[in-house]
Amino acid sequence: MIKTFAIRAAIFIGGFGFVAGATLFAFAWFTVHIPDPNAYVNSQSTIIQYSNGAEIGRIGSQNRQIVPLAKIPLRMRYAVMAAEDRNFYSNRAFSVSGIARAILNNVRSGNLNGEGGSTITQQYAKTAFLTPSRTIQRKIKELVISLKLENALTKDQILENYLNTIYFGRGSYGVQTAAQQYFNRDVQKLSVSQAAVIASILRSPGFYDPALSKNNQKRLEARFNYVIQGMLDEKWITPEEAKKAKLPIIAPRTTSGQLSGPKGYIIDAVQKELSKAGFTQDQLLVGGYVIKTTIDQRAQTSAVDAVNKLTPTPAPTNLHIGLVAIRPGTGEIIAMYGGKDYVVRQLNDATQSIALAGSTFKPFALIAGLEAGIPLTSMWNGDSPQTFDDLGKPYEVSNYGDEGWGQMDLLSATQHSVNTVYVPLGIKAGLDKVVDAARRAGIPQDVAMIATPSVTLGVASPHVIDVANSYATFAAQGVYSKPFLVTEVVGPDKAVLYQGKPQTQEVFSKEVMADLTYALKSVVNGGTGSAALKLGRPAAGKTGTSQSNASAWFSAYTPQLAASVALFRDSASESLNGIGGLNSVTGGTFPARIWTAFMQGALKDEPVMSFPAPSNIGGLDPVVMTSGGRQSQKNR
Repeated sequence: MIKTFAIRAAIFIGGFGFVAGATLFAFAWFTVHIPDPNAYVNSQSTIIQYSNGAEIGRIGSQNRQIVPLAKIPLRMRYAVMAAEDRNFYSNRAFSVSGIARAILNNVRSGNLNGEGGSTITQQYAKTAFLTPSRTIQRKIKELVISLKLENALTKDQILENYLNTIYFGRGSYGVQTAAQQYFNRDVQKLSVSQAAVIASILRSPGFYDPALSKNNQKRLEARFNYVIQGMLDEKWITPEEAKKAKLPIIAPRTTSGQLSGPKGYIIDAVQKELSKAGFTQDQLLVGGYVIKTTIDQRAQTSAVDAVNKLTPTPAPTNLHIGLVAIRPGTGEIIAMYGGKDYVVRQLNDATQSIALAGSTFKPFALIAGLEAGIPLTSMWNGDSPQTFDDLGKPYEVSNYGDEGWGQMDLLSATQHSVNTVYVPLGIKAGLDKVVDAARRAGIPQDVAMIATPSVTLGVASPHVIDVANSYATFAAQGVYSKPFLVTEVVGPDKAVLYQGKPQTQEVFSKEVMADLTYALKSVVNGGTGSAALKLGRPAAGKTGTSQSNASAWFSAYTPQLAASVALFRDSASESLNGIGGLNSVTGGTFPARIWTAFMQGALKDEPVMSFPAPSNIGGLDPVVMTSGGRQSQKNR
């Protein structure tokens, strides 16, 4: 009797539970609607773009960039399906077996833990439209939204929305920002191996991102192999591609958010430039503007890659690297590396930090000399040390390594950065003329310079952008251009609200610039900047190593592009010596290598152009020059 009652009670309860569940599901079906799939994106956020229209980031929104499915390569789509849902295009909105397995595990554990083999459609519904709460009601809503999504959208549309919605860790939502966070490139540029890493990590970023723990590295390797094998099993890649697939180098982890990483310095610099143009912070945050910048996407990628690859190790935590590249004749800033992570350090090492200039200032003395009619063939005494007069006081100058060169012409002295020639050159040409040449070239008034013999050796402390723009003046054959970042601001109504335009002025003669460039070419062709020969095209520039190796520079240009790279620490009293295993870090080492690697990427596929022939100011006949300091200068 009791047994029969128990069976009937179980049937009644089960039936009641079924009816209640069915009723709840029916109620949800008619009351739960598919939300706007773009509701999570702030439509009023301001978009900042590269010069080609690709997105750098947004002000006032999550770190997310929407990419049409057509621009997401098949290898990325296949990698995600191999990792998460290999039968996506043939299965239904949700997995019955996955839900059954989840219910069984939940019953065993005594709680609703959200476990289950979700399809991509379920994952999209859960990520884009639902809260993370783990309740029966939320699960039913997930199933209802999944079914309605499948009825309302094609599989391609669901996959596109999913790939632009899912969280990949490091503050990045969607495959585009994930590609930038993990590999410093757009999703279209990912290799099969890189795509497989991103697909592997999305399952649980905290469990697989190798930057978080050593154990994650091992787990990622296993997951990566699983994804590659899945792509091979589904015939989405060939056996040859699978064999070549190796776990790639992953970019260092930065903090999350729109301002994280190197791009944060660009976004901040854009806001500062527009603030000077009259835009308020509130307008930029909620105005719904589209801001097009001068930043070239390929050049910027090359800048970050060059620094990531060639930053010296081991190195102190306060080693800073700044890089700026400017288009000669326009002032357009096409690349900027202001630091590793803006969120961690808000001081832009390209535009705000200062460092002793060292011998990057010698071209200003050379310009002053050429304008005074002193030829490159003029002969000087390159012995070391030498003492010169500094307002009645002795000023002792030594060459780098105390190397003596004897009698040498000005061209050779430029090639080898000979201090004991350049100090008397500045004196002969007029120290006030040296300062004037620096100002005309692009060193602004806020950089202190005093017309003393040491000014030629770079005792001033400019910003990297100041030096880069000065060398852009050289590349433009004497035409100075004011540097700028923003080309256009478009409002939400498509009206153009602002346009940035070149502001130029001819400040040096073409004849002087031709001879200057000829001399600076020798620095690359067998001089202190010979590392730049690997660029494989004509280049002219100057190394700079300051007193006591407090900073190291390489500033150089081709006819199309000028760039400056500087390495320095927080204080001028801190030396670079020993960094990267080098006894002495000069401008011809890490700075020149970073410059060259950057230029190789920035100028890829650009035509090889030549510089103008020298003008031979002052004639070709050698002329012996003589001219007769506080502290010993040993710059290079």
